[in-house]
Amino acid sequence: MRGVAESKGAFRQLPFMGVIRVNEEAMKIGYRMGDPAWSNLGQGQPEVGVLEGAPPRYESLRIDLADHGYGPVEGLPELRQAVADHYNRLYRVGKTSRYTMENVAISAGGRLALSRCGATMADIRLGYFTPDYTAYEDLLTTFDHLDPEWIELTAETAFRIDADHLDQRVQRDDLGALLISNPCNPTGVVIDGDDLRAWVEMARRRGCTLLMDEFYSHYVYGSEDASGRGRSASSGGGGEMLRGPVSSARYVEDVNEDPVVIFDGLTKCFRYPGWRIGWVVAPRDVIRSFTAAGSFLDGGPCRPIQRAAIEVLRPERADQETRAVQREFAVKQRLTIDALSALGVEFPGNPEGTFYAWGSVEKLPPPLSDGVGFMREAFKHRVLTVPGEYFDVNPHRKRSGRSPLSGFVRFSFGPPRGNLQAGLDRLTEMMEKFR
Repeated sequence: MRGVAESKGAFRQLPFMGVIRVNEEAMKIGYRMGDPAWSNLGQGQPEVGVLEGAPPRYESLRIDLADHGYGPVEGLPELRQAVADHYNRLYRVGKTSRYTMENVAISAGGRLALSRCGATMADIRLGYFTPDYTAYEDLLTTFDHLDPEWIELTAETAFRIDADHLDQRVQRDDLGALLISNPCNPTGVVIDGDDLRAWVEMARRRGCTLLMDEFYSHYVYGSEDASGRGRSASSGGGGEMLRGPVSSARYVEDVNEDPVVIFDGLTKCFRYPGWRIGWVVAPRDVIRSFTAAGSFLDGGPCRPIQRAAIEVLRPERADQETRAVQREFAVKQRLTIDALSALGVEFPGNPEGTFYAWGSVEKLPPPLSDGVGFMREAFKHRVLTVPGEYFDVNPHRKRSGRSPLSGFVRFSFGPPRGNLQAGLDRLTEMMEKFR
């Protein structure tokens, strides 16, 4: 009987995505997750410990007898309603059309929610952007009934696209959907206010579904101007200026008709990535289709963790967490950008959100002037970073040659402040050697 090693063509060798790829490379030279001697400035995880001003971290979990059985594929009704209430409270005060549990599906994390989405979508042209979240490449490659259409964002436009230009692309390329993270991983760009309103109005007018990955919706910094654009706390010297949260749910007119599908969860905004609780907020017909997909993809999320999630979303507790997160991460954003700017890293545009700093290293001396070269040198100083080219979403690897994002690096200020500062200090030592 032939073993797996002898079998020909049964399995594909799949590459690791973004941050996992960095971790795998770092582990080859001694990195281990959680090692305090290293600073993981590549991580896509916020600090998960005690945070000043935040509610206490959960330390125990009650399991009911019923939790030993299967739960609903779409999630527990109580949690689905809690998510709907959360969105209505934050974004839909005074609106007649409001979300209910029928507009919510719970999944075991955001990537699984995206997988349900990919399995559900019709054969359409789907617009995607670069730079953007690395897992989108795997999604668009795996579900090859989707026809991906590339929309490149550049440093010259501060990695933004105005609503009129977007409308033209939707018409010209006959796009049936758009996929984007907002706030954007990795650039920190935030679409908000009048800009986000225009995106939703365009989607409604053109019948183009917005797939809005809003996992960083509470990580927004600075004050908001009349256009809905923010001023970064890092440039204004004011970690005290709290802003947000941000969601396209604010501009939806009819929750069951407008083509807006929102992805979020406890992973980033509530700092519980290990709980693997994500959700989709969408028209009820979309939720029904996602539930059908979940019935064969995964079977539904963990019951006891869902019941704990209801407590996390209680209004007073949720708001306390948001305020604490914004205060601490605004300080860490300023710390990161100021330290790296002094070393010659440039930050185009106005980084307003996420817990990442998207910096150009092109003017640094080789090998630091390239994202991969920078990563490998940083390994020698026990620091992890993510090369910019990893965010050059390129389904089926159709585009060849050097990536236009090769000169960028994503720096995460997700770790606790002390570990972050230690990593920035070691990067300073590294760069001083090349001056």
